[in-house]
Amino acid sequence: MKRLIIVAALATLGACSREEAPAPEATEEVAAAPVEVMAADGKSPVGKYTVTTAAGEVINEELKADGTYVDMKDGKQVETGKWVQKSAETFCYTKDEEGAKEVCNTEKVDDKGVWTSVNPEGKSATIVRVEG
Repeated sequence: MKRLIIVAALATLGACSREEAPAPEATEEVAAAPVEVMAADGKSPVGKYTVTTAAGEVINEELKADGTYVDMKDGKQVETGKWVQKSAETFCYTKDEEGAKEVCNTEKVDDKGVWTSVNPEGKSATIVRVEG
């Protein structure tokens, strides 16, 4: 019986002295943050703009981070809707009107720094970012 106790004690000590294999490190997959598409000027599209149509009409536009926009003319709200910047060259919006369809404009900044936006009918407007 003494031998059995000694053997059991030695087996227990032997088990304690063995190095345990390290637990595998937890690997955490980090979801890639969505990449925000930049506006034609290389900045975030979120912000305030002055839009001047070819006919000289001036609209103050605010693109909000929640994907909505507000257009003001002469201090009065004239349009609201949703927007998406699909690429630096493609800005799309959908008016908050029954049956409204998405409209996409082609945008670019020329070598003189003039930002233009052209709608599907070929009408252009000049865009100026309002800082601050």
